[in-house]
Amino acid sequence: MSQQERGEAAVRRLLDTGAPASVPPELHAEAVRRGARSLRRRTAVRRLLWLLLLAAAVAFAVWASTAQPWVEPPSRTTPPLTRW
Repeated sequence: MSQQERGEAAVRRLLDTGAPASVPPELHAEAVRRGARSLRRRTAVRRLLWLLLLAAAVAFAVWASTAQPWVEPPSRTTPPLTRW
């Protein structure tokens, strides 16, 4: 008998018994409490990251509007023409 056949036989035995495994009654409440806490934590982290992204976008927009990096700086290598 191969390892796979032994595994399948073990699963069939478990399914054939029909009686569900007994679960402690406090396990459900504990799982719900932990799941709710995990969900709240995940939501808070997601909101914090969105807030951080928004702050970075605003900071970039303010910097770009004051520094105007798209404007070419004036040339300092040649003197300006005064007489023509």
